[in-house]
Amino acid sequence: MNRIQLFSYLIILSFISCGRSYNTQPYGTHDFDDIARQKTEILLRVNREMVEEEAQAIEEYVEIQGWDMKKTESGLWYMIYSAGNGEKLTAGKIVTLEYNVSLLNGVVCYSSAEYGALSFKIGYGGVESGLEEGVLLLRVGDKARFIMPPHLAHGLIGDGDCIHMRAIIVYEVEIISNQ
Repeated sequence: MNRIQLFSYLIILSFISCGRSYNTQPYGTHDFDDIARQKTEILLRVNREMVEEEAQAIEEYVEIQGWDMKKTESGLWYMIYSAGNGEKLTAGKIVTLEYNVSLLNGVVCYSSAEYGALSFKIGYGGVESGLEEGVLLLRVGDKARFIMPPHLAHGLIGDGDCIHMRAIIVYEVEIISNQ
């Protein structure tokens, strides 16, 4: 089942369940907890199917590219393709990196060549959670690639600019400094 079918199914189900009249039973005998539980189960099932579909798309992409990547427990894919010799990055420090962000279809969304180097305090948010997780695997001077499923990137809604809803993104990074 593709994303559009899943979303369509979810929307139709929501309309059907909202259109039901539960007022045929006397007040107080409605089982709203059961209704909420059913809706939650449906949402969880649809979400699981979408996550599985995204994971499959990433696996196929990695295989086509011929990359030897590792996957973290959270679902972040990464590979260090050029090792630096600087200190290991740690939470609380300010990291500066050169970057290139693209979609799986190769469209470049953002790059340090256009927007300048990115600096942020590790562990304090303000960037994708996948980027925060990924930089903690690196040292100053490392060049790495991260593939982030939507839940580690821009989620359901995208960024409202270049990254569309539920987009899988590819980050190419080079760690410049860690202060």
